[in-house]
Amino acid sequence: MKTLLRYTIIACISLTICSCSDFLDVTPKGIITESQINDADGVEKMCVAAYSELGNDHFQNPNSNWPHGNVRSDDAYKGGDGLGDSGDYHGLDVYNEMRATNGWMDYRWWKFYVGISRVHRAMKLLGSIDESDLPTKNARIAEMKFLRGWYCLQLKLIWKYFPYVDEKMDEESYKLVSNRQYSNDELWVKIATDFKDAAAVLPETQVEVGRPTKFAAKAFLGKTLLYQAYEQNDMHEVTSINKALLEEVVSLMNEVIGSSKYDLFEDFGYNFLAEFDNGKESIFAIQRSMDDGTGDGRLDGSSLLNHPMGPYGCCGFHIPSQNLVNVFKVSTDGLPLFDTYNGLSLIDPVDFVIHPVDPRLDHTVGIPGHIWKYDNTTLYEKSWSRAPQIYGHYSSMKEVMHFKCDCFKRVAPFMSSTKNTVLIRYADVLLFKAEALIELNRSQEALELINKIRLRASRSKGMLLFDNNTYASTYKIEEYKPGVNCSWTPDYARTALRFERRLEFAMEGYRFFDLVRWGIADKVLNDYINEEKTRREYYKTAKFTKGRDEYLPIPQSQINYSEGNLVQNPKYE
Repeated sequence: MKTLLRYTIIACISLTICSCSDFLDVTPKGIITESQINDADGVEKMCVAAYSELGNDHFQNPNSNWPHGNVRSDDAYKGGDGLGDSGDYHGLDVYNEMRATNGWMDYRWWKFYVGISRVHRAMKLLGSIDESDLPTKNARIAEMKFLRGWYCLQLKLIWKYFPYVDEKMDEESYKLVSNRQYSNDELWVKIATDFKDAAAVLPETQVEVGRPTKFAAKAFLGKTLLYQAYEQNDMHEVTSINKALLEEVVSLMNEVIGSSKYDLFEDFGYNFLAEFDNGKESIFAIQRSMDDGTGDGRLDGSSLLNHPMGPYGCCGFHIPSQNLVNVFKVSTDGLPLFDTYNGLSLIDPVDFVIHPVDPRLDHTVGIPGHIWKYDNTTLYEKSWSRAPQIYGHYSSMKEVMHFKCDCFKRVAPFMSSTKNTVLIRYADVLLFKAEALIELNRSQEALELINKIRLRASRSKGMLLFDNNTYASTYKIEEYKPGVNCSWTPDYARTALRFERRLEFAMEGYRFFDLVRWGIADKVLNDYINEEKTRREYYKTAKFTKGRDEYLPIPQSQINYSEGNLVQNPKYE
């Protein structure tokens, strides 16, 4: 079994953070009290319970972040059978229909605090046990801080302001904590401190796969500091970029790179196959499993909705946008078309032959007539799309496993697999460093890092080949060569970096957060909406409102539960 979950998962942890009155009115069942966990084995199990919340995701609260990072961006449409199918996500797609009363966003908030609550219960128990009884005590405390850092980072990215609580607080007092107790910058510091403390204690390698290493903590610390460096005002505008923080990002990424423990896979596609889980590119991942004594297993709950119809039968969500497909087009020099990529859409089979594309397109998007999930005997068909008249014919492919794979499992009426959900991979580290270098006016140093990503992409065609040695697309991709195919000015380098992040991480849950970090979400997304109105009828009323839609509204149920201690985000009043 590839997971660290070697203990029976504790059934239901009693929680006092609740998202609605229904939770408050029901007597909890399966409660495990702290007095019942009074030995080292019990403490270890509580730590595992904190980990297990990572894998307790579901399409209503996916830890892959596809609704919040992709549907909310220019990468993807909601999909499904129509606008009302899992309609709580429709507001993410069109922005101006997002409400504080959205039930699934309330559930998402609550689930993060479930994770934090489990972390705190484990930390309290760890504090009460002697190291002679539990030699791993300090390491487990560091792991719990790492997990809290991750849960809080998600709250920060999605809502910006959230009530920060720690293990010293009584859970009964959580609702009294304001989400404005700390400033925007102070919240970043709280998250960074958890990752920093974890990095100081965690080992460089772990015997049990799935526990974070020192380098995983440093990678997430670098990510946190990178976001913090883009300083925002109350209207979410980037007002300055903190150079000192960027220097720290470079230093941290250098440590991860210099560890020689991680590298890019030889083929980009290996990242999206279960047989390569926990390989050299994966720095930290949610561990998935099957036949492990937990019912259906610790399957990937995030992607339950995201398989196409056809041989799967459900459910056609998380559909790549036409804009995303178009962005993979390249120039005659093999470089991205920064300004003109969206002028002509790739739709018909011949379009992908006439117009050369970055090969990462066919690793990312299911396209009619193209190889499905690296099986050249199975082609994706138009009939696999569920609502083409609304969302088009494409399908998301990275998180979906082939129906022939031993890792695949039907969980009626949905589909899932044991494919790990990678939360940070080595390509992130390379591009985080490159981004920091560019903003530090050291763009020449960033060139090698970006080109390393592009070189790997250019070599990732082998699994896309038909038996007759042809491809469904014409592939062309080149490295940036200053003075030959480009002028590597600071502005050009910044644009190249931002395009590279989109091409490399398309449909992986990051795009929207990148746009907000860079302070360009309103411009990019309103331009996207204006173009999409000519392609998708339901976009005709869509609008991204600057100073509001960069973050979601604080759930109204949480404001009610907090007795008014939570303050609503701007323009959602």
